[in-house]
Amino acid sequence: MPRAYPAEFRARAIALVRAGKEQKQTAVDLGIHPVTLSKWLRQDDIDNGRRPGRVSEESAELRAARRRIRELETELEIVRKAAKFLGEDKPAPKGSTR
Repeated sequence: MPRAYPAEFRARAIALVRAGKEQKQTAVDLGIHPVTLSKWLRQDDIDNGRRPGRVSEESAELRAARRRIRELETELEIVRKAAKFLGEDKPAPKGSTR
């Protein structure tokens, strides 16, 4: 899993490049991979409306929604297995009130 950098560190790196410092040299000076800095700059452009794409806030919401869906699917699978174990997964006979 990629190493997480603090938001302040990212903002400072982006600010250095935006101020005119060379992108590759900035990455080397900060000890990060140049592609990482490039991705941060691209996302900053998206977040500030200079480039089309999904803003960071939407991405975070989407990740949270996907995580919640996985949790709910896991819970549903547990309930289905329990129902099958208890024999409640078969349909009730016609005319049954249960």
